[in-house]
Amino acid sequence: MKNVDMKMHVKGQSVFIDDIKAPIGLLNAALFTSPVAKGRIKNIDISAAQKSEGVAMVITHKDIPGKNQIGHMIADQPLLAFDEIEYIGQPIAIVVADTRKNAKKACQLIKVDIEKLEPVFEPREAYQKGLIHAQKRVLVNGNIEEAFKKSKYIASGRIDSGGQEHFYFETQRALAIPKEADTIKVCASCQSPGAFQHHIAEVLDIPMHKVELEIRRLGGGFGGKESTAVWVVAAALVAKLLNRLVKLVISRNEDIATTGKRHPYSYDYKIGLDENGKILAFEVFLYQQAGGCADISPAVLGRSFLHTSGSYCIPNVKITAVSCKTNIPPNNAFRGFGVPQGTFIIESALFHASEIMGKNIIELKKINLLKDGDFLPYGMQLKKTNAVRCWETLDEKVNIKKRIEAVEEFNKNNQTKKRGISVIPVCFGISFAQSTLNQASALVNIYIDGSVSVSTGAVEMGQGVNTKILSVAANTLGIQKEKVRVDTTNTSRIPNASPTSASTGADLNGMATKFACEELLTRLKKLIAKKTNFFDLDKIRIKDGIVYLCGAKLDYTWEELILDAYNERTDLSCHSFYATPAIYYDRVKERGRPFAYYSYGTSLTEVEVDILRGVYEIVSIDVVHDVGKSLSPEIDKGQIEGAVIQSIGWTTIEQLRYAPDGKMLSSANSYKIPDIKFVPKNFNVMLLENSENPYAVCNSKAIGEPPFIHGLGAYFAILDVLRKIRKDKPLPSLPLTPEKVFMYIYE
Repeated sequence: MKNVDMKMHVKGQSVFIDDIKAPIGLLNAALFTSPVAKGRIKNIDISAAQKSEGVAMVITHKDIPGKNQIGHMIADQPLLAFDEIEYIGQPIAIVVADTRKNAKKACQLIKVDIEKLEPVFEPREAYQKGLIHAQKRVLVNGNIEEAFKKSKYIASGRIDSGGQEHFYFETQRALAIPKEADTIKVCASCQSPGAFQHHIAEVLDIPMHKVELEIRRLGGGFGGKESTAVWVVAAALVAKLLNRLVKLVISRNEDIATTGKRHPYSYDYKIGLDENGKILAFEVFLYQQAGGCADISPAVLGRSFLHTSGSYCIPNVKITAVSCKTNIPPNNAFRGFGVPQGTFIIESALFHASEIMGKNIIELKKINLLKDGDFLPYGMQLKKTNAVRCWETLDEKVNIKKRIEAVEEFNKNNQTKKRGISVIPVCFGISFAQSTLNQASALVNIYIDGSVSVSTGAVEMGQGVNTKILSVAANTLGIQKEKVRVDTTNTSRIPNASPTSASTGADLNGMATKFACEELLTRLKKLIAKKTNFFDLDKIRIKDGIVYLCGAKLDYTWEELILDAYNERTDLSCHSFYATPAIYYDRVKERGRPFAYYSYGTSLTEVEVDILRGVYEIVSIDVVHDVGKSLSPEIDKGQIEGAVIQSIGWTTIEQLRYAPDGKMLSSANSYKIPDIKFVPKNFNVMLLENSENPYAVCNSKAIGEPPFIHGLGAYFAILDVLRKIRKDKPLPSLPLTPEKVFMYIYE
């Protein structure tokens, strides 16, 4: 089943925030932000801006009726700065005018006197100065010192990975509508309905039941709309103070300059292996570039922290991780949520070790793959492990040995172009690392004409979660999909909704929907039993909108059944709740079962590098990925393809640039993301067959983020070429841009 929004997208009929028709009198808000990266505000003069054309109000921290705080995990992020400045782009005031142009014009008239302080931009420097968010985390498993003593081969070094701009189609925006009795409705492009509703209520100093947050769909999110509530709360604040409709929209370049990115990391690593290539010990220190406020960085760091062993069984580990406070906009969630960074370091360390051993890296990976019964560093024992199955299935599909031989043959016969190859295994834990968030509810209503509406806390952002929820409801009730509609995400219908992130949208909300539909189906079966005098409910079935008894078709349709149920005063509405069972984690001991299950996969990436110019081409990508029993093969394949290409962008061409003073230099004109020409001609995706998953809805597996790991193959395939040319330099940082490839070869 394809995305239910697809046809509307193609016709341009899908409604986003800017498509909502607002009445005459709509006000526009713009943010006045800090021009310096680190400082102390001494004075703000808004007098000229207040007198500017079309201006209705200029709002500072003094006008906030409630808490001036929107920190997502730690209360360190004021909505409007009033004392300390932590990054360029930090909001100081909100200008409200009749047009956005007038609001932006008035922003230029605000004068702010800031005492400049010395900023810190490098995470290692921040750590040395004690500038960290939350606490340093250390996980030790086994005896690391003894394991290194027993290791025949040891590789150590430093490497870095860069950030990444979300570059969603729809930039940050919100429309706030004041209502009667001190209530407010906000239509927003955000991924966290429950959290953002709470922030609005606190800042406005009203109870949460007076805040209605509604989300139809997002023009992309990728995590960038999960935690930073500035734009949504600011719009709500203005609407509350002026009792007028207010829209706040930021331009593409404003979005790039002031929003968080994928977290850059710096790593120190040391890995030890025995004579057969089995990994004995792994030690790593992760320095996370978090930014001026904590935002969601500690949670992202936690994910990296728990995934530094990748897809490999490593009996002895020591992992240290710190979230470093630097003076750039606070980084936030991004597809993969720290797992790509955690996986990158073990893949880099293993690559380095293979060079020291003189052993083929692909063979080295294969002999260390996770299997049933293996333990992960935090004490969780694996079951239903498909790491080896995915690898072997890919090998059967592409013949890895022959592909390696073909690359070697190509390189013998070509002087200026060389090919490289890489195989990347995936092991990705599914669940929110914060156990509390692993919950969801659903409201299913059946109307007397037989149509069905489903409300959940899931946010549709192009990933197809509404389609999957619709499919779950229709299949569970036994009716045609056309009879089901997934409603908007609304905090008045579904309270306290967790973010749609961590690839749990369909898992949590789909399961809650299934529970609600099963309860409704039981009620309907009892009515059928009463009418037919047949009381074996297990043998009563509804299929394609027709009632069956013991497999025999009755002349009794869904519509007739629902009308009878209504006349019999049967409750045709059901709210249900789901909480992921048996997950827990002890942060003190760094032990537990933080994930319900794992998603696995293996991919082979082949590249061709022009060693005279440094440019390259992704020749082919072959992917085998474990999605369990897919809820929608079309959507799952699309998610895999999109994730891989987005990841290749991160690993090869997307590079963020900052000025020495911390100002973002990258813009829409200078920041390169993958386009259709970047997609390899040979891109083959296969879903692992005969895989089931009892830990998620209908035996499916999460799909949004895990395939992102496959994109690391582009970096390591290019690296395969570079290290055949020269090995007298350390491993290059990620991304491997064409400029960096050229300089690596010739510098």
